[in-house]
Amino acid sequence: MAMKITGAPCCWGVDDPNNPYLPPWQKVLEEASEAGYHGIELGPYGYIPIDIEVVQAELEKNKLFIVAGTIFDDLVSESNYANLQKQVHDICSLITKLPKPPKEDGQVYSAPYLVIIDWGHEERDYAAGHPDKAHRLSEMEWKEMVSHIKGLAKIALEEYGVRSVIHPHAGGYIEFADEIDQIAMDIPSDLAGLCLDTGHLYYSKMDPLVWLEKYKERCEYLHFKDIDTRIYEDTMKQHIKFFDACGNGVMCPIGEGIIPYKEILDLLEKNSYSGYITIEQERDPRNADTSLQDVKKSLNYLRSIGY
Repeated sequence: MAMKITGAPCCWGVDDPNNPYLPPWQKVLEEASEAGYHGIELGPYGYIPIDIEVVQAELEKNKLFIVAGTIFDDLVSESNYANLQKQVHDICSLITKLPKPPKEDGQVYSAPYLVIIDWGHEERDYAAGHPDKAHRLSEMEWKEMVSHIKGLAKIALEEYGVRSVIHPHAGGYIEFADEIDQIAMDIPSDLAGLCLDTGHLYYSKMDPLVWLEKYKERCEYLHFKDIDTRIYEDTMKQHIKFFDACGNGVMCPIGEGIIPYKEILDLLEKNSYSGYITIEQERDPRNADTSLQDVKKSLNYLRSIGY
């Protein structure tokens, strides 16, 4: 059994590749390496260029590998499906030609993964964290989304040998308890696993310990983040988009928030979780000056308690 900690560009505020305030991707890789990471996610499509030679040179310079690429887009609309397919081809063609992350003992599916996240619906963004208020997809819309996810995962697997993991995300149409249960039923385990995120689970009214136990057989990749209790409680009283809440500091360095990471470690060890865990702390990129010190805090805290 082995757990390896990796990083993600969202710790530097990189969620929307069109945001004019994003730090250069080369700086993110440099600071990730300086923080002590050996692996990092590719980030949202369009941030790190789909250019093998350029990306490989920066990774080698910083002694990093790519642990996952991400689809972070509208999975529901049929009109967006061709765009999603192109993203899968571009991402998988890049990550499979870069140096491979080490495969850990007990890890069933090798990294790099394709993380699939639904995003881009304002009506759900404003309802993030509120299962009682959020608009839900119709049965037909849900079936269309499931069909799209299956198609994307099939391309990744059959054409590139890349394992897909579905990430329930606050503000998307796969967020709440009933939606996670439904997607786990609708997507066969031989086609895709789950990437559960402790912070998104808590934000969306779920106990991470309960859900990590419930889906221990399906969860093949993990995201860790922490939540500032005071800011979270205030956020839940507002009509606010998810990333605006992140800009207000709802996500904090791991060890400074509400999520019980020692208990999570005990659970993961009991269940023999093996593989990768990626630290995230979404923020406004205009506050990225503290990203390096924050990711160091998170990594050092997890190491101090036994990860």
